[in-house]
Amino acid sequence: MNIDVEFHIRQNYPWSKLPGNVRQGLGNSQREYEKQVLLYSIRNQLRYRSNLVRYIKKDERKYYEELLKYSREHLMLYPYHLSDIMVKGLRVTPFSYYIGIMEDIMNSEKSYDSLPNFTAADCLRLLGIGRNQYIDLMNQCRSSKKFFRRKTARDLLPVKPVEITIEPWWVVQAGFITEDDIKICSGPEKSSIDKIIDLGPQLAGILEHNVVLGLYNKGFIYLDVPISDDSCIAVPPLEGFVMNRVQGDYFETLLYKIFVSIDEHTNVAELANVLEIDLSLVKNAVSMYCRLGFAHRKGQVINAEQLHPTWKNVPSVNRLKCAMDPQKMLLSWDGTENRSPVHDITSTTDTDAVSQDDVADSASVNSLSMPGGHTKRIAFLFDSTLTAFLMMGNLSPNLKSHAVTMFEVGKLSDESLDSFLVELEKVQNTGEGEAQRYFDHALTLRNTILFLRHNKELVADDEQPNNGFPLDLLRCESLLGLDPATCSRVLNKNYTLLVSMAPLSNEIRPISSCKPQHIGPAIPEVSSIWFKLYIYHITGEGPPSLLLSKGSRLRKLPDIFQGYDRLLITSWGHDPGVVPTSNVLSMLNDALTHSAVLIQGYGIHGDGETAYVPFPFDEAEMKGEFSRSNLCAHPALKALRTKVDLDHFCGFVNMLNPRVHRTSGRHPSEDLDEKEEFESPPGSDAQGSTESFELVTDEPMADAVPKRIAEASTTEQDWIPLELCFGIPLFVSDLNRSVCQKIATHQLCGKQSLQKLLHSSRKLSLQVLSFVQSFQETGDSDSSITTLFTQSPSVDVGVPLPAKNLIFKDGVLSEWIGRSPLSLHIARLHKDQTN
Repeated sequence: MNIDVEFHIRQNYPWSKLPGNVRQGLGNSQREYEKQVLLYSIRNQLRYRSNLVRYIKKDERKYYEELLKYSREHLMLYPYHLSDIMVKGLRVTPFSYYIGIMEDIMNSEKSYDSLPNFTAADCLRLLGIGRNQYIDLMNQCRSSKKFFRRKTARDLLPVKPVEITIEPWWVVQAGFITEDDIKICSGPEKSSIDKIIDLGPQLAGILEHNVVLGLYNKGFIYLDVPISDDSCIAVPPLEGFVMNRVQGDYFETLLYKIFVSIDEHTNVAELANVLEIDLSLVKNAVSMYCRLGFAHRKGQVINAEQLHPTWKNVPSVNRLKCAMDPQKMLLSWDGTENRSPVHDITSTTDTDAVSQDDVADSASVNSLSMPGGHTKRIAFLFDSTLTAFLMMGNLSPNLKSHAVTMFEVGKLSDESLDSFLVELEKVQNTGEGEAQRYFDHALTLRNTILFLRHNKELVADDEQPNNGFPLDLLRCESLLGLDPATCSRVLNKNYTLLVSMAPLSNEIRPISSCKPQHIGPAIPEVSSIWFKLYIYHITGEGPPSLLLSKGSRLRKLPDIFQGYDRLLITSWGHDPGVVPTSNVLSMLNDALTHSAVLIQGYGIHGDGETAYVPFPFDEAEMKGEFSRSNLCAHPALKALRTKVDLDHFCGFVNMLNPRVHRTSGRHPSEDLDEKEEFESPPGSDAQGSTESFELVTDEPMADAVPKRIAEASTTEQDWIPLELCFGIPLFVSDLNRSVCQKIATHQLCGKQSLQKLLHSSRKLSLQVLSFVQSFQETGDSDSSITTLFTQSPSVDVGVPLPAKNLIFKDGVLSEWIGRSPLSLHIARLHKDQTN
């Protein structure tokens, strides 16, 4: 649907008030506009009476039935904000709704993964059906078909909800209750129903706990989770979250946007203002977090005297353990016993306020305002690779919940870091092979957190708090889910400095930010293939490299790679991989049909040797003599330092020695079978092909280098720069420790250094963009044939694909035609002779 059309529907514009261009986009058809209004209203689960749809769909009940049908077919969350309509009007409770969904997917024999994440979590909460239970039910359902007495999916599903967690500050509302329903209620249940009907909505905590549960299981009541404008929400490490798939509907998208933006010090009204999202939608989302147990409200501790005695020993997964003075957090209600305490409170629930016939019946609990002026924080930016390592490694029993939070919420706040560090402390550095990478990342992440968090020596400025700045961990992909303006507002509100891990995956865009300032890639191009070529271009040094545009095709391996046993291959938007030169041609040509590819010489006698040089460089090291232990004295790095400001950034330069000899005495190609050195790309064989190549694993190889290298090279000519990465590396502990030490020594987080960083970032960005543009201007039709290919949607549109084939050879970057002039002349002579 067109964005302009959506905007005018959201603003309740009738056809008569639509601008001319919007009408034209709809083919000047009022009927088409009305169809779009109905579709948008159903997709976004809009309330009938307060939106434009009421003028188009005359039957309110039929509208809600269609909405419910659409939501069920698309496996969406139950519309809790419409509970008054769904439960009272249609008598569809959350339990019956999810039973219907579960029955549908079982009858269709769909996998459990077909359920979207939040829907699966709510099903688990209400039905007690998780992945294992679903598989068991499907097995029972299939096996029953073999016998004469067949059981349907409905027969196998539960008949009542499992016992759910109810918080005492939630609000009990009356559902659809008939006289026959009253007959099956116990005495206490009848009196509670009378109280709710006569006096209005009641706080769950003042009713008997077992009665509330019993009435809820019978479907006679529904529960509102009240959220007020000044409510502050805390998100602890996730428990019970189901990682299935992302649906992409409006509410799920909203839930993920708010997840990464929310913090304990920003109330709901401020959050809605920062995100520029309607306040009622934000309240609905926050209410859903609390309902599912993924968040809890701060400042909501009910006076023990107000609680019914049956609630005293009820366990609560969401109950706030607050360090504030309890006396300041107690709620007091004025009025006599014959009034509902909810009537005296002014906030809204997850059922929209307009849903009530009487505004006074809007059920909620007033939240206490939190002290303002909280300290801004440092944000450490990571990508999904890190969370994958933490989840896959089985490193610590309780580490997975933190990793799931980092991935799904997109954020691990400072308040959760103490427990996270405790789990990281349990990780032992005892991995082998590929698993060693998981252990290394976990251990270096712990060291990085300890370095950045509450470090008084990190910044010497007066505005720093006495114990240093708090630290949040943010996932880049989650921030990129926000539009750029919103992302900028969220970061600027909460953070004083951004620091990236290095290297970030090539499959994502790095975060670009001038305020707060960012120690990391300044723009996406700095984290792309273009930046490698830029480094080679300005220093005149680097491995022989060939950048082929999408759609190119190779008949043979170019001459510059003759003599190389290993090549470093980087598909556009993917991480690099090392492959042998034998049989590489078919793999390259296959990859070139999907994306541009960078080919680089990596090793003449097997794998080349790599070494990491941390920066900023120390003056003493730069003035010293070049040696294997003092690579920063290399002329290429000295030249690089004059062209790029490395004094106010942190990171590392990856240096390569492709000429290193091995001591095994075997032919280099025989080393391919050794797992620690090399692995063939997954999913491909000797004759196969793949688009993305196996990730380089330099860490195990670095340990093996002293055993395999006959004589360590110390000459400057043997070493060349391969890559420059900005940020704090996590894959090698010694490198991580060295970079952190240099950040502190050079005071990179000080105000003066950050000002120079901002200037240098802008200058570098302009230079790199100018460099990219200079090689994007198309020449003749032969060299720009790839412009006919459209860019794949999966490739980030922020970084332009190459329009020319480029070659770096003998210190010069130039366009590569693909044929030498001599071969072209011979081809023409041969053509003339045949004619």
